[in-house]
Amino acid sequence: MRLLERMRKEWFMIGIVLAIAGAKLEPSIGVNGGPLKPEITVSYIAVATIFFNSGLSLKTELADSRLHASPCVFCSDFNQGSWWK
Repeated sequence: MRLLERMRKEWFMIGIVLAIAGAKLEPSIGVNGGPLKPEITVSYIAVATIFFNSGLSLKTELADSRLHASPCVFCSDFNQGSWWK
């Protein structure tokens, strides 16, 4: 039971060790043009995931104030944009 508790506590380090061991055993998976397509996943998906996670960690007061202002800006921009048509 103690080992299971330790594994739950250190799940991230265990995952890193498993990922490194998998890359050592089968490096062709992560090569350019391989099945993981690192030229796409690293440049687009990883960056989007990082920004998404940092957005989730914002305080709700800050997010609420920005959400309140964004419809006003959108409506004013939309109204001014339709004047020229």
